[in-house]
Amino acid sequence: MTNRDRLLGLTVVLLWGLNFLAIRVGLDHFPPFFFAGLRFAVIAIPVLLFIPRPRVRWRWILLYGIGFGILQFAFLFTAMRVGMPTGLASLVLQSSAPFTVLLGALLLRERIRPVQMAGIAVAVAGMAVIGWDRLAHATLLPVLLTLAGGLGWAFGNIGARQAGSDSPGFNPLHLTLWIAVIPPLPMFALSALTEGPTTGWRALGDSFSGTGWPALVALAYIAILATIVGSGLWTFLMGRYPAGMVAPFSLLVPVVGIAAAWAFLGETPSAASLIGGVIVIAGAFAATSARPKPIPSADVTEPEPVAVGSAERLVA
Repeated sequence: MTNRDRLLGLTVVLLWGLNFLAIRVGLDHFPPFFFAGLRFAVIAIPVLLFIPRPRVRWRWILLYGIGFGILQFAFLFTAMRVGMPTGLASLVLQSSAPFTVLLGALLLRERIRPVQMAGIAVAVAGMAVIGWDRLAHATLLPVLLTLAGGLGWAFGNIGARQAGSDSPGFNPLHLTLWIAVIPPLPMFALSALTEGPTTGWRALGDSFSGTGWPALVALAYIAILATIVGSGLWTFLMGRYPAGMVAPFSLLVPVVGIAAAWAFLGETPSAASLIGGVIVIAGAFAATSARPKPIPSADVTEPEPVAVGSAERLVA
């Protein structure tokens, strides 16, 4: 990887790590379900007008959009609204990596190698450490909600993977943008049912006041910098290099998220949570970086197929 592309990878890490600060600012103003719908609505409108739909079956767009867009952010935003620390949320969401490996085995019958099983076990142990620490502070529910968000993200990854298998050659950035059309209406309906039919819209109107403008800045950051710029750079890197070379950059996102939450929000994670986080990241790395071994042939000499990784991880 060239130095320029390493800098691009680190730029994505910075954009995605600071994204959790923007989420916190937005959630201090908007109710969570409405905010989740709004963050996709501002992308969905120009996408419908100007971006051609990728030549991918609707079932995979729906699965990707429901998992990544609805389930992930409904649970994540709720978790952060009810007390999940910003930095810790960026870390626990990395559970999507081992969840993706498990769902690939259960739903797609993909083979799990011993190193992946070991990585999943390590990641689960790290989650247990974090859960035990949060339980000591009577705040286990936000951790469980964030884990549910990671599971939703993993279902989205399965949709993205199946789209790539069924329709090779499509533009992955177009798919990333088109999943934005799925969440707005369901999230706005869920907001109306649980948060009140006018609560979110009143908050949107208040955001144009002298005290509400930080929420609009946060919304713009999430939609433009984190989603369009961050995902665009990520897609560019995934197109140039094997996934195993690019994916480890995403494991640096919690480092930025925790550091930013400490610097700007005064969040100081406990030693147990940090230890659990390191264990989770190590397990996630092991679970997602395994490569199949070539099968030797004694009688026939054929060129070995080149394993091409798929882009499974997108911004929160």
